[in-house]
Amino acid sequence: MAKVLDSHFLAITAIVTVCYQFIFFVITALLKFDKVTDFAGSTNFIILAVLTILIKGSWHFRQVILTLLVVLWGLRLGLFLLMRILQWGEDRRFDEMRSNIGKLAVFWLFQAVWVWTVSLPVTIVNASDKNPSLQAADIIGWIMWSIGFSLEASADQQKLSFKNSPANRGRWCNVGVWKYSRHPNYFGEIFLWWGIFIGSIPVLEGAEWLVILGPVFLTLLLLFLSGIPLLEESADKKYGNVDEYKLYKKVTSPLIPLPPEVYGNLPLWFKKIFLFEFPLYSRNLPQESFAVQVKPTKKE
Repeated sequence: MAKVLDSHFLAITAIVTVCYQFIFFVITALLKFDKVTDFAGSTNFIILAVLTILIKGSWHFRQVILTLLVVLWGLRLGLFLLMRILQWGEDRRFDEMRSNIGKLAVFWLFQAVWVWTVSLPVTIVNASDKNPSLQAADIIGWIMWSIGFSLEASADQQKLSFKNSPANRGRWCNVGVWKYSRHPNYFGEIFLWWGIFIGSIPVLEGAEWLVILGPVFLTLLLLFLSGIPLLEESADKKYGNVDEYKLYKKVTSPLIPLPPEVYGNLPLWFKKIFLFEFPLYSRNLPQESFAVQVKPTKKE
């Protein structure tokens, strides 16, 4: 009966996610130890992907590939974030939460919702009895995942190396892929999860298409809540009076990687509508800083 009621594994993945996050919430609340927060989130994705494919036991090629992609992403990101926080120290996001159990609980509950929702495409694929032959959507999805994964990994490593150099102390990262996007790691993460959704399309029918909520939720989260807005605000407070930083922000896309020569000369209305240059990303900077267009440099 339980199998019939939860044929898409929605209940069991929700229960496992809440329990897993609750364990880490207790650790954080009792020990004031928040170095495992991101690790808990990343590894939760792995647990859901592996759990659902094991329960189903059909091992269709599409199920195996998508599960493997989630496992690779979760392992890479989880280990990277764990090593980074152990190296850098406490997670500043919890400065106001460590003594407020209510705020801490809300954060961990939200993280559980994030994991469960974003995992929906893989959960539904692994729960499905359908096994259509490989289609263009599969290949496109896997390619998108590969591009996003490579970009996110490169961005993380480049920023870590940049921050670890004493010569760069007190500076913002503007090397490698960070020349072309102010948040290339977030673009990579968004892109790879949209790739996973597209890779799930061949098995989707009817209400199963609601799994699009996974990548939509992630995109909105990073664009408007816990991702770009917080980092932009922090950077503006640190470097908002530095002319070089203002120029970097003016000519560098907030999300989609683009050459600075191209982005810097686009009209502001175009940036706002098509390239996510939202006013909330510059609340601490005068808007006139972005109204002046960068003139192309004449070659000698």
